Parts: sequence; C-alpha cells; structure tokens
Amino acid sequence: MADIKSDRPLSPHLQIYTPMLTMMLSIVHRITGAALYLGTLLLCWWLISAAVGPAYFAYVQDFMGSLLGRLILFGYTWALIHHMFGGVRHLIWDTGRGFDLPTAELMARLTIGGSVVVTLVIWVAGYWMMGGFS
Repeated sequence: MADIKSDRPLSPHLQIYTPMLTMMLSIVHRITGAALYLGTLLLCWWLISAAVGPAYFAYVQDFMGSLLGRLILFGYTWALIHHMFGGVRHLIWDTGRGFDLPTAELMARLTIGGSVVVTLVIWVAGYWMMGGFS
C-alpha cells in the first residue's frame, strides 16, 4: 500500500467546529457529573464523622463551616443543580423535542441561568433558616 500523506486532520476538531453554547454545556455536564462523585465523598465523610463520635464530628463541622468548606459546598450545590437541569434538558431531547437551534440555545441559557438562580435561592434560604448571615 502506498503511504498517502494528507494535510487534512484525521477527524473534525476545533479547527473545523467552532465552540457553541450547547457544546460547552455538554462538557460542563460531564465535569459536574465527576464533581458530584467527589462531593458525595464529602457527604459520606460528614455522615461517617457523625457515627464516629462528637469530637470527630465537630472537626468535620469546623471544616465544612470554614470559608473553604463553604465554597466547596456551594460548588457542590451548583454542580448538583446544574447537572439536574442538564439532565432535564436531555430528557426533553429524548422526547424528540427541542432540537431546532433557537430552542436548543434557549434551553442551554435556561440551564445556566436556572442553575445559578436556584443555587443562590437554596443558599439564601439556608442561611435565612439558620438565623441570618454570620
């Protein structure tokens, strides 16, 4: 067989495809799915610390209540909500709806905006139920 050299890429890549919002959300959906595994380990750590004893539970509570812990928990909350809205978007697509470009773009924007708004509402409601921001 003759060795034929071509300057074309072997498969379509970013040189051919320009990034679109739905494409980026597909990548973010996968990333949030992986992040949820790590966040679930934190949830397990918290539950196990409650079973171990009050001293260890207090240690874990101190970490979760620190600035870093709260940032991690905020990110976990956003990842959970964003992943859920992405799943709803895919569920709508599974019914055969929403494939036209304007609808797909609208659902992508609603996924981003909805995940941010719902995450903020959850955290504000949580702080309000705890007695305010401290």
